[in-house]
Amino acid sequence: MVDNVIAVRGVSKAFAGVQALDTISLEIAPGEIHCLAGENGSGKSTLIKVISGVHAADEGTIELNGKEFSKLTPMEAISNGVQVIYQDFSVFPNLTVMENLALTAELAEHRTFVNWRRMRRIATEAIAKINVKIDLDAKVGQLSVAQKQLVAIARALMSDARLIIMDEPTTALTKREVDALFGIILDLKSRGIATLFVSHKLEEVFEISERFTIIRNGKHVITCLPEELDHKKFSFFMTGREFDDARFTPQIRATQPILETSRLSAHGAFSDVNLSLRPGEILGITGLLGSGRTELALALFGSLKSDSGEIRIDGKAVVLDSVRTAISHGIGYVPEDRLTEGLFLERSIGSNIVISEIDSFVSSLGVLEQDKADAEAQRWITDLRIATPDAQNAVSTLSGGNQQRIVLAKWLATKPRVLILNGPTVGVDIGSKHDIHRVLRELAAEGLAVIVISDDIPEVIQNCNRVLVMNAGRIVSELDPTQTSELELATLMSKDVQTLEGIS
Repeated sequence: MVDNVIAVRGVSKAFAGVQALDTISLEIAPGEIHCLAGENGSGKSTLIKVISGVHAADEGTIELNGKEFSKLTPMEAISNGVQVIYQDFSVFPNLTVMENLALTAELAEHRTFVNWRRMRRIATEAIAKINVKIDLDAKVGQLSVAQKQLVAIARALMSDARLIIMDEPTTALTKREVDALFGIILDLKSRGIATLFVSHKLEEVFEISERFTIIRNGKHVITCLPEELDHKKFSFFMTGREFDDARFTPQIRATQPILETSRLSAHGAFSDVNLSLRPGEILGITGLLGSGRTELALALFGSLKSDSGEIRIDGKAVVLDSVRTAISHGIGYVPEDRLTEGLFLERSIGSNIVISEIDSFVSSLGVLEQDKADAEAQRWITDLRIATPDAQNAVSTLSGGNQQRIVLAKWLATKPRVLILNGPTVGVDIGSKHDIHRVLRELAAEGLAVIVISDDIPEVIQNCNRVLVMNAGRIVSELDPTQTSELELATLMSKDVQTLEGIS
């Protein structure tokens, strides 16, 4: 009988002289749900790639099902039951859901001809394992972030896995979808399949994990049981820092709202939305996926046309019929998916920061004044504490938290009066999350009006002075976070109300 599905012993890995892993050890038993935690850049991703055979360890060994490897290949890892769900999904956007799910099985069987009935059966069975509804004929590239994640999870669960590594699997999932995923993980446990769960969300980590392993700067910090740590100790072991949990207190000087909507509606998306926002406020808008929260943000940014109702800036009615028009009125938008909507990953950090205001660095002769653009980029790198040795490095070289700061810097550089952030801390670690919250509070104190759209309940309660709850396209409640519990907010988000049918 094998005691461990995997045993990592004294593994080290360096890249160009940078020590990514330093004598890391880790053991996971059959059926165990084990959490691997650490900040972005702590070495988590490198460890996952060593376990899956993508990177060869410089020192140490990996034991899988009783077999010891010093140099592990991806095929050896897969044949020994290791499956990884990476944070970037690794799906084919130009193929349908059915094709993404059935392709691996078809290739494994060396099939020459396509049998659509067989492929549909395979895909249907895969989706059934995670108990969700997704259109099998939809192109994956047209799906939401959450749906793409679910496709990746379903595909990984199709194989004969003994250890499934989930790298931030719930980044874009709602609470309902997370609960469904946890049900799957518990079912895997009952069948003796182990899970290595990587997540930045402490509530999820404590809910699902049976043991924690925390690493920092490539070194093992602690392995322990959940009852041995509280949230503050967990955060300290991850970051080496202690955080202030004080709630946001707005400094509102103006009585006139800068942004208002009156009965704003978009058919099939949201209806009768009334809101107001003053300089210095951080207004939270929360709701489950499909509640209309993102569509409302897009309408306020001129990216989604509203059918009726009114938007007012400084008390005057405006028509936000394009992104350019919204920007001209001082509105900025940090999108939900920074990788595909917010960044040019292969372009430099500096270029990404100044792209939204590039015209201001062009001389009367039509020549880009590169020195001025570089100085502006460096100013934001310093102000937002973006960790990079060189502004000319590609954005793809940064951690998730630093990438999010780049998106933030890009819009702050346009000097907006209203900043809308959709999922501002999705996929970032605890330290970066606190830093981003600090920046938003400082900006509000300087008079910026901020809208935070998030289903992260602790985030909106801690950092917003008012919270609007959306459900089925409507605002169902306005809450004072100081008088609201997390349970009350979660209940309002998930409560069954009128569906989107008939909304106009």
